[in-house]
Amino acid sequence: MKNYLLLVLLFMNTVLLAQNWQSNFQEAKVIAQKENKNIVLVFSGSDWCAPCMKLEKNIWMSDVFKAEAEKNWVTYKADFPKKKANQLAPELTEQNKKLAEKYNKGGSFPLVVLLDPNGKVLGMTGFKNVSAEEYIQLLHSFVKK
Repeated sequence: MKNYLLLVLLFMNTVLLAQNWQSNFQEAKVIAQKENKNIVLVFSGSDWCAPCMKLEKNIWMSDVFKAEAEKNWVTYKADFPKKKANQLAPELTEQNKKLAEKYNKGGSFPLVVLLDPNGKVLGMTGFKNVSAEEYIQLLHSFVKK
């Protein structure tokens, strides 16, 4: 049983690391500034919002998005779970609330905000029933050349 739990934990860490989602928004900004990358900020209700779950499965977990994010973006997910079992640490909940007050005043879920390394909004979108490649193109279209 212990070996099974260890394997599950290792798998979960591998999945999280492969997606490279930051767990602290301030750290995400520091990385973005250091690497001169924009930030993909995702407002999600991971355990209650059906379109959020579809974005997770179809876009964020896709190999093409992971590769693109690794090259071009710093990613941060501001999650707002409702189920008691999925509640976040109080500091993380507070951090996400502050981000919502600044970037998601309308309370939209999902909301995807592309920010420059300093936190300036470049563009916003929500759920789109498109391929990962098309979603990536949409995010890139927010950057003025």
